[in-house]
Amino acid sequence: MPTPKKGARLGGSASHQKKILANLAAQLFMNEQIVTTHAKAKMLRPYAEKLITKAKKGTVADRRNVAKHIQDKDVIFHLFHELAPQFEGREGGYTRIIKLENRRGDNAPMSQVSLVLEPTVSTEAERATRAAASKKAEEAKADEAEVEVEETEAAEAAEDKA
Repeated sequence: MPTPKKGARLGGSASHQKKILANLAAQLFMNEQIVTTHAKAKMLRPYAEKLITKAKKGTVADRRNVAKHIQDKDVIFHLFHELAPQFEGREGGYTRIIKLENRRGDNAPMSQVSLVLEPTVSTEAERATRAAASKKAEEAKADEAEVEVEETEAAEAAEDKA
């Protein structure tokens, strides 16, 4: 086997590395977290995040581009219809890598890769701001309605006197 031109490869060849990353990404999307070696986790993160970004757009072209990488149609459906809406308020950072203890057999450094499904702090703040604004708007409408009722009562009282 010829040596790779650009750095070490997972699994030996470039084609095998692509298959490894595709399988890891598919498992990540279906299970929302996986445990793998730290080297694979570091290579999986940008790969998976690019696929999630394409899923967020949701166009037919993006669906076809994701299908080039991930062969399983169930995973693609799950990614586009269930996971992508959960990432709508997030601009990036869809995955999290947590280092674990070394593997018992060969002492390989292990990591847990998981999807970050919690809402962002800015999303929560925006929601709170919108809720406060809508509450203020409702109070303003109620005040306007009270003023109109008072004006109509005053007009009716003036007509009754006349």
